[in-house]
Amino acid sequence: MAKINLFSSVYECLLCTDLSLKIKQLDQLLFNWSEQNFEFSPLDAVMRIAEPGRPSKPDLVAPRNLVRRGLGSKEGHAALMHAIAHIEFNAINLALDAIYRFQTMPFKYYQDWLGVAGEEAYHFQMIREHLDSMGHDYGDFPAHNGLWLTTYETDHDVLVRMAMVPRTLEARGLDVTPAMIKKLRAIGDHRGVEILKILLRDEVGHVAVGTYWYRYLCEQRALNPFDEFQRILSVYFHGDIRGPFNYDARREAGFSEQEIQWLKQLEQQSFDGMVV
Repeated sequence: MAKINLFSSVYECLLCTDLSLKIKQLDQLLFNWSEQNFEFSPLDAVMRIAEPGRPSKPDLVAPRNLVRRGLGSKEGHAALMHAIAHIEFNAINLALDAIYRFQTMPFKYYQDWLGVAGEEAYHFQMIREHLDSMGHDYGDFPAHNGLWLTTYETDHDVLVRMAMVPRTLEARGLDVTPAMIKKLRAIGDHRGVEILKILLRDEVGHVAVGTYWYRYLCEQRALNPFDEFQRILSVYFHGDIRGPFNYDARREAGFSEQEIQWLKQLEQQSFDGMVV
């Protein structure tokens, strides 16, 4: 039987706008991978994707235009879970794009990112089920598109992509999730706490995948990983890098001690600025 091209199959899933069909296509990708049904010939053209496949809802707005709701209300509680669902849905597309866009990487790179895509889909479905128990579904609240904007800006270089998406934007989830767990525990959302613990555990692994390939690429290009990371952030990161940081999780995800000390300096500088 003729083998299936991995990149064209991933592209089809990446552009799919129907939620149920997208998850089915991803399941088929994972099955075909397990059965060794793929071949890896690069495509003649790799398309830039300003807008990946997603349903018509939620409406996308600028982050500053998102309504802030307190967790004390049912709407606020549901809005928080919806925001997390949106991040996880975006993360499916991020992992798929990492496969489709960079077609000359080693076999393990595609194995890693397809595995990440599968875990992100599992996360999304868990949160969607929890939202359903609260009387809502994905798409009921507005959301922002910041994650994909950075993905689009970094589609020219796999090294920049690994630095900016898993090691910067997704690593932020390691920092903020413990506080969200405390908030959900305080309002008695035991299922939400259980879900976020799973997300935190798995996201450490996803950031570690980004770190592994970032370091691999730095070695290939004879670049200093720490210096190059700071250079990339200076060009592509919009805004300030602020704490608090989850140092234990970042260490587990492969951040070097030099990077940890640098983050501690940034956190102290931010704290000093607040005190002043």
